[in-house]
Amino acid sequence: MKSFIVSALGALAVCALGPVALAAPGGPADSSLNLPTTPASDSSERPFEVERRESDGSVTIGGRRIDYQAVAGTLLVHPKGWDDVQIDPDKTDKKPDALASMFYVAYLAKGVTGPRPITFLYNGGPGSATVWLHMGAFGPRRIVTADDTHTGAAPYRVVNNDLSLLDASDLVFIDAPGTGFSRVTGKDVGKAFFNIDGDAEAFADFITQFLSRFQRWNSPKFLFGESYGTTRDAIVVNILEQQRDLNFNGIINLSQILLWEASPDDADRNPGVDLPYELALPTYAATAWYHHALPNAPKELSALITEVEEFATHDYARALHAGRLLDDAEKQRIAQKLHDYTGLPLEYVLRTNLRITGGEFTQSLALATDTTIGRLDTRFSGPTMDALAKSAAYDPQEAAIASAYVSAFNQYVRTDLKYGVDRTYKSGVDSINDNWDFRHKPVGVKHEPWITPNILPDLAAAMLYNPGLKVMLNAGYFDLATPFYEGIFEFDHLPIPQSLRSNLEVKLYPSGHMVYANAAAHKQLHDNVADFIRRASSSNPAEH
Repeated sequence: MKSFIVSALGALAVCALGPVALAAPGGPADSSLNLPTTPASDSSERPFEVERRESDGSVTIGGRRIDYQAVAGTLLVHPKGWDDVQIDPDKTDKKPDALASMFYVAYLAKGVTGPRPITFLYNGGPGSATVWLHMGAFGPRRIVTADDTHTGAAPYRVVNNDLSLLDASDLVFIDAPGTGFSRVTGKDVGKAFFNIDGDAEAFADFITQFLSRFQRWNSPKFLFGESYGTTRDAIVVNILEQQRDLNFNGIINLSQILLWEASPDDADRNPGVDLPYELALPTYAATAWYHHALPNAPKELSALITEVEEFATHDYARALHAGRLLDDAEKQRIAQKLHDYTGLPLEYVLRTNLRITGGEFTQSLALATDTTIGRLDTRFSGPTMDALAKSAAYDPQEAAIASAYVSAFNQYVRTDLKYGVDRTYKSGVDSINDNWDFRHKPVGVKHEPWITPNILPDLAAAMLYNPGLKVMLNAGYFDLATPFYEGIFEFDHLPIPQSLRSNLEVKLYPSGHMVYANAAAHKQLHDNVADFIRRASSSNPAEH
C-alpha cells in the first residue's frame, strides 16, 4: 500500500494500502470479461497531454439509484513560478520546465438541478496513489476484503458501493504527481513536485483547472485528504484562499497528521520531546485490549480510552516531564500503570525509561502474542519475520489487502472507465517517498525552517482567512501511524479564537488508519461525512 509513515520524516501512511476480473454490482467475478481494444487515437497520445475518457454508470445508495457520468483523464500542472504571461519579452530567465500530468477520475451525478457539492479526494504517502479511497471508501464500486485478517488471492469481488459519497457530493479522485497514471517530466522534478509545498501547489493548480473545465466554480467545495493528504489539505486550502481568491466550504481529514514532531515513529531519536509517548498511549491501550493482552481489561473499549487519556495527559505527562528528577517510587508506579494499559512486561517498560515508540510497542506485543501487529491498523496481525528486530519488517494490513485493492482498480479502470489499457498504474512509488523534502515554510515565516513539519499554523490561517471554513477530523482507535489522540491534540492546540472552535468536529471509529476497512466503521464514516457536507454546503448566510 503506499501508505506508511515509516518514520517521523519518512513516509506517511496514507492509507494506503495487479489485475482481476471485476464483479458486476452484487455478483461474483466474471472470468469471461474481455478487455476493450485500444482506440486508434490512443496510439498517438502521450502522457503529457490533456486527456478525457467518458463513460456512464449508476450506483445504488440507501435504496436510491444515482446515475452518473464518469470522466477519467489528465490535466497538466506546472510548478510554482510558472506563468503563461510574459511581462518582459527581453527577460532571459527561463520559466520552470518541469511538468506533471495528473490523473483523475470524476463522478458527476446526472439530473441534478442547482449547485451540487464537489469533493476532491486524495491519499497521501507521500508517494501513494488514490486507489485506496477510490476502491475502498467512496467510489461507486468497492473491493470486498476481510475485516481484520488476510484477504486471499484472486478472484476478488467488486460490488456496488452503497456507501459511496455520491449521494452527498460529486467526487474527484486525484493521483499525486508520479503516482497512479500521473507522470512527471523535465528538469528538477523533485524540487518542483516531491516536497511539501511543491506538491500542494500542484494540487491547487489542478483544482482550479478542474473547476474551470467542468464549470464548477459556484459549487460548494470540499477537500478530503487521508494521512499525508491531511497535511496537504491545510496547505492547499491556504493557497486556494489567499493566492487564488477561492474559499472552500470544508476540509475532511481522515487519519490526520499536522504536528509531525508528535509522531510515535522513531520518537527516541528526538530526546527531550515526550509528547509522542503521551499521545500514542491510548492507541497502545486500545490495541492491547483488542488482542486480549491486558491483565484486567474492561468490557467496553470506551471506558478504557477515557481512563487512559486522563492518565496520559496528567500523571504520565508529569512523570515524563520530570526526566531524571523522577523518584524511583513514582517511576515504579507509572511503569505499573503502563503495564496495565499496554500489556507489556513491567521490566521492559522500566528498561525503556517509560518511553515506548510505536515500533517498539508493536514488536514487544508481538512477542507476547507470537504474531506481528499491524501499524496502519493494529487489529491486523500476521506471522513474525524477525522476532528480535526493533520494529516489524512489514505491515500486516498492507500485506492483507493491497493486492485486492490494486488488482481491482487495474481491472476496473480499463474495463469500466476505458482508460489506461496500454499504461502502468503505480499504486505507490517508494522513490518519491524516500526522497521527499519535508521542509515547509509555515504561514507568516520568512525563512524555510529545517525542522519537522508543523502544519497547525497553515490550518489556523485558513480558518482565520475564511471564518466559514468547517474542518472535520475522522480517526480510528487502532491507527498507530497517525494516532487518534494526536489528531485531537492538534485540534485542541490550533491557534484560533474560541469563536471558531465550533467549526471543528471530531469523529472516532472502531477501526484503523483506513477507517473504511471495517464494515461498521465504513457505514459510520459515510453517514458522518455526508452529513458534514450537507451542513457545510448550506451554511452561507448570504443564502438566507
